[in-house]
Amino acid sequence: MKIANRNRVLMAILFWISLAAGPRFADGQSNSRDSQLSAPLRPNIVWIMSEDNSAHHLRLFNGEGAATPHLAKLAAGGIVFDRAFSNSPVCSVARTTLITSIYAPRLGTQFHRKLNPVGLPPSWKLFPQYLKEAGYYTTNNAKTDYNVSMAGQAPWNASNRKATWRNRDAGQPFFHVQTFTQSHESSLHFPADDLQSQPTQTDPARIQLPPFYPDTPLFRYTQARYHDRIGVIDNQVGRLLARLAEDDLLDDTFIFYFGDHGGVLPRSKGYVYETGLHVPLIVHIPENFRHLSPFQPGQRTSGFVQFVDFGPTVLRLAGLEPPAQMNGKPFLGQGVTAEDVARRDSALGYADRFDEKYDLVRSLRVGNMKYLRNFNAIYPNGLENQYRYKMAAYRQWRELSRAGSLDERENRFFQSKPAEELYDLASDPYETRNLAGTIDARADLLRMRQELVRRMKAMPDTSLYPESYVAENTTRQPVLFSATHQKPIGELLDTANLSLQPFEQAAERIAAALHSESPWQRYWGLVVCSAFGQQAARFETQAEALLNDPQTEVRWRAIEFLGLLGSCDPLPHYRRELEKSENLAITMSLLNSLVYYNDFLQQPRKPIELGDIPFAEERFVRHRLDYLARPVRR
Repeated sequence: MKIANRNRVLMAILFWISLAAGPRFADGQSNSRDSQLSAPLRPNIVWIMSEDNSAHHLRLFNGEGAATPHLAKLAAGGIVFDRAFSNSPVCSVARTTLITSIYAPRLGTQFHRKLNPVGLPPSWKLFPQYLKEAGYYTTNNAKTDYNVSMAGQAPWNASNRKATWRNRDAGQPFFHVQTFTQSHESSLHFPADDLQSQPTQTDPARIQLPPFYPDTPLFRYTQARYHDRIGVIDNQVGRLLARLAEDDLLDDTFIFYFGDHGGVLPRSKGYVYETGLHVPLIVHIPENFRHLSPFQPGQRTSGFVQFVDFGPTVLRLAGLEPPAQMNGKPFLGQGVTAEDVARRDSALGYADRFDEKYDLVRSLRVGNMKYLRNFNAIYPNGLENQYRYKMAAYRQWRELSRAGSLDERENRFFQSKPAEELYDLASDPYETRNLAGTIDARADLLRMRQELVRRMKAMPDTSLYPESYVAENTTRQPVLFSATHQKPIGELLDTANLSLQPFEQAAERIAAALHSESPWQRYWGLVVCSAFGQQAARFETQAEALLNDPQTEVRWRAIEFLGLLGSCDPLPHYRRELEKSENLAITMSLLNSLVYYNDFLQQPRKPIELGDIPFAEERFVRHRLDYLARPVRR
């Protein structure tokens, strides 16, 4: 459907007259019939997302990246955001953050993938629904993957593989989301012998590998093959832009191109390093709506923007004021200045469960300083995850580690993590030199730590409770739960952060936590004990007593700590808890802990058959059971 320029204004006026009452516009006018007659024409907005794609792999952002001529052309008429970030390094959590514009740990939507979808309060809506109610035609082609319940939500006029703006009414503005999947992680699930039989267009010899990878032909080939996929994405973007041009829409349409989170190569997707969070972002500025952009076409900005900001930005471009519950703020639209965007210099990241692999990491970037807080520091980044290790490069990396063939930097992925990491990205863009323990960086460390603590308490961050408890309490009333638990969440965070103090300084408060009436204080007391390891051996007797704690989550943390000390055989305890578990999240947490024990503490690793346990047919549980039973490779 091609809309002629001479009819655009007339059609738009007729469209606005037809609107029913809706949200207030950003200029303060209500969406009444009188205001419709005087309202300005609204722009169209298109989101183009490529899956699993960090900025590191596009030449527009990194001279060693893949060439993307269509995206380069889009950038020439738009804005390049050099510092754009997903808040989460994995799909469902990132997309939920986008669609709600709310930090996932505040809602209880931080786990990939959901065990129970989380419901929003009745008055809260997914942001495309505000557009739809204001008269926009909203379409999604086609991925959703949200961790929120869609009950009571109807954000899309169409959401399927055939969804298109072309089915809207004449003159109706539209919001269209297009996801291209050809760069998804699954595109790298190829057999290792493809190295010989399937040559790449990108020359593997010219690849610049990140310094934490082993420099092997397979790693070079894998990255080259991924760069080929970026070329496929670029061609798809070109075809979509051609359809918009064919419909004479480019002068009226803001076009966003971005990755749905960071890259897919090892130690990127699922991890809050820059390769997992730093996304490419280009926004085309349409000729007829340049007044809504504080930037000129062809300009670049180093101001920080995050996924929580994207929804408010779209609403502001559409002339709607973002609702108060949203955590983000617009970076385009009426009232936004280039100076305001340039002053934005921080980004928050979060990583929790990814499929069956549990972790709890928060990150904060301020300027070029990046801080990571590892709450489950004993778990190596390289802990088994079934989907991750479908990639041949992942499998080779682990095999080289087990064979003792890696240097210290390459092998760090398979070692327990420090509780804190601090990086200067100006000199260390791939986050390989941890400054957290250095005297020179002490002031930066304390400043970043305090700011992250402040943000987590203000949110508040529900991950201070285990997923089993979060899922039970946030399915229906997530915001009420987090708001009414702000004080205990802050107290749990203070206990968790005892692991950041010298042990002797923290010991008295650890003891108090282990004897607390709150099961979650006891839970975090044990996590802190595990972080200190043998230093905390004096608490062995208390931990043994907690093997009989009334709270299951406390018991399995006691098993974990005692297994780490080597003071007992934890396998019978794990087996007992698994056999009587009545909660899927607890079963998954127990199995995660058992895999850690068997792969990194048990010498040598041995196959473990657990038999018939509750939830054995659940896919994430089955992944763990199959892996534990796998024969040991010699």
